[in-house]
Amino acid sequence: MSSGLNSQKLNHVFQSRTDIVEGIQQAADSPSRIKLFNNIVDFVYEQLNGVHSEEPAQKRRRVDIEPSRNGPLSQSNGVTAPSPDSVAKEDVLLEIKDISISIPQRKKFDLCFTASHLYARAPGTKAPIPSIIFPWKSIEYAFFLPVPEKSQVQHNYVILPQNSYFPSQTSNASVDPLVFTVPATAPKPGSISGPNADAASSVADSYSTLFHWAINKCLQAGGKQVQIIAADPAKFHSVIRQPHRPKEQAVHVKAFRGSKDGYLFFLENGILWGFKKPLMFLPLDKIAAVSYTNVLQRTFNIVVEIFTGEGGDEEATEEIEFAMLDQEDYNGINEDYIARHKLQDRSLADQRKAKRELIENTKGKKGSGEGEENGNGAVGEDGMTELQRAQLEAEQQLQDEEDEDEEDYDPGSDEDEDGSGTSSDDDDDDDDDDAGDNDGEDEAGDNDE
Repeated sequence: MSSGLNSQKLNHVFQSRTDIVEGIQQAADSPSRIKLFNNIVDFVYEQLNGVHSEEPAQKRRRVDIEPSRNGPLSQSNGVTAPSPDSVAKEDVLLEIKDISISIPQRKKFDLCFTASHLYARAPGTKAPIPSIIFPWKSIEYAFFLPVPEKSQVQHNYVILPQNSYFPSQTSNASVDPLVFTVPATAPKPGSISGPNADAASSVADSYSTLFHWAINKCLQAGGKQVQIIAADPAKFHSVIRQPHRPKEQAVHVKAFRGSKDGYLFFLENGILWGFKKPLMFLPLDKIAAVSYTNVLQRTFNIVVEIFTGEGGDEEATEEIEFAMLDQEDYNGINEDYIARHKLQDRSLADQRKAKRELIENTKGKKGSGEGEENGNGAVGEDGMTELQRAQLEAEQQLQDEEDEDEEDYDPGSDEDEDGSGTSSDDDDDDDDDDAGDNDGEDEAGDNDE
């Protein structure tokens, strides 16, 4: 048994509750209490990580409010992640204090740059946070994106390591991505430290120039050809005006993924969905096709079909649907992004033809044979593309449903229970007669006066 507190495990177990850590450190003022606290920490650590524990998994991992998949036992491509102890021994080349992190944990930490890792640690401590340790060699993508719906300009850095962002991986991903927020200001005095602090200060006109320099420098030193991708309003932007920043074009589109609301960023190398867990990125080279569904008067859904084949199965695909996109952004998405990147449009693919045929049959149109002859995206005899026809048919279907609802509604059914109805024309004639009589009575009254 160690003569002191096991600070490493203590910080790991209660990483989201620094008040508990501080309380234990203050109360551990005798050998017996230190032993007791170490025993407690060891037990909770075992429950948290499933070490030497026979309890069901659903009874574990209840300590952290927002548990992260990152940790000393997590794996990436079968390689065990580095332990906090080994990372803590590395020389810190640069430290930037008080950075707001939202994923994997929502809290302010100090970010540390070493030759091999990017990690976070609590202010005033030396131990890395186990869930926020990222080897430079594991990072595949990096983004710099504005934070939507904020009155003050802020940006998110999104760091995506392997197995952290692709839909087929998110359900069983071993790691979370890193998302942290910086303001559009210069770093505060004294917030930069480490051997590279002087070099960093020369490029620290703003947080963005500082982090761009530091991240790119470490990625290049680690042999990674990863560039920080920023959203470019010249290539894609929303036409919807931002009331909080009216002079700035929005580079995001609001959408829903299931019941979660979030934002889609149409970037030069793929489509990113953020900024809530699970964050998702769909690289362009993984997108098989795009489809539009539920096209209504105000909103529409977009379905992205992606290749998920592994082990030689290149034909395996999965569909990811994003709902409730604003109709005003349709042209920008379809023309400025989908068409420009030459992504295949399967809005009326085979699996969607049945719904179209049902609509056509209700209208008394021809069968599906004629429609099947036209290729996806081809212009038909009516001069319309299949997507335009799909939109028109969806709107017509919605209108037909509304008309049916109006026909089913009979406001006089409660009074006329005998079932003897009169035509709408007769009602109009009666109304006209009554109106004429009333006009005559009014005119007579005027003459009497």
